[in-house]
Amino acid sequence: MMNQKVALITGGSRGLGKSAAMHLAQSKVGVVITYHRKQEEAQTLVNHIQKEGGRAVALQLDVTETARFYDFVDELKTALENTFGSAQIDYLVNNAGYGLYKSFEGTTGADLDAMFAVHFKGPFLLTQSLAGLMKGGGRILNVSSGLTRFTLPGYDGYAAMKGAIEVATRYQAAALASRGITVNTLAPGAIETDFGGGVVRDNPELNEHIASITAMGRVGLPDDIGSAIAGVLTAGSGWMTGQRIEVSGGQAL
Repeated sequence: MMNQKVALITGGSRGLGKSAAMHLAQSKVGVVITYHRKQEEAQTLVNHIQKEGGRAVALQLDVTETARFYDFVDELKTALENTFGSAQIDYLVNNAGYGLYKSFEGTTGADLDAMFAVHFKGPFLLTQSLAGLMKGGGRILNVSSGLTRFTLPGYDGYAAMKGAIEVATRYQAAALASRGITVNTLAPGAIETDFGGGVVRDNPELNEHIASITAMGRVGLPDDIGSAIAGVLTAGSGWMTGQRIEVSGGQAL
């Protein structure tokens, strides 16, 4: 497929990243997903997309190993040429991460360092490293969290780092605007995945409580977010940048 748009999704082997990859592939977008350890799951997703007539490739990346980003860029260039016949990406979704569910009193310095590395330093420097590979008019989405607007006990450190990436998003939007590149934040509400140990999915009391304070009357599903990511990237949103888009079903309105 000539002139096919290509998206890079970090943490694309599972959860929200996997759903986003599938929805983008359905929209005829080529997909590069990164995985940390789950190579088999990543390859299974690639195989599924290819079986459905799409094009995809999986690359290993630990977003905390920022010194390896130079090598990753070289690996990405090779994958783009071999898989898509392209030298650039159109879309970047900074999605990789994990949840931390700890009380304010129980959160340690090591917890905060780990959160900072995954949710702020990694995506900040990865975007910096990949900016030269992004086409003019491209789009970047930094995945944040509804927890930057509303509060749930136990997410203090995680939410704080997501708040930091929301501020960085506005500065990145200003820095890249001259090339027509938009940078926005997508903030999911509570979603039923294995994120944070699957607490929202597997704790009936918490799930019911969140549903009771959500306008749409239920907890979110991965497809709610995957379809939103694909929609924002592929729709006519080129005049929207530096914005926070919450996809929570109206949680805690």
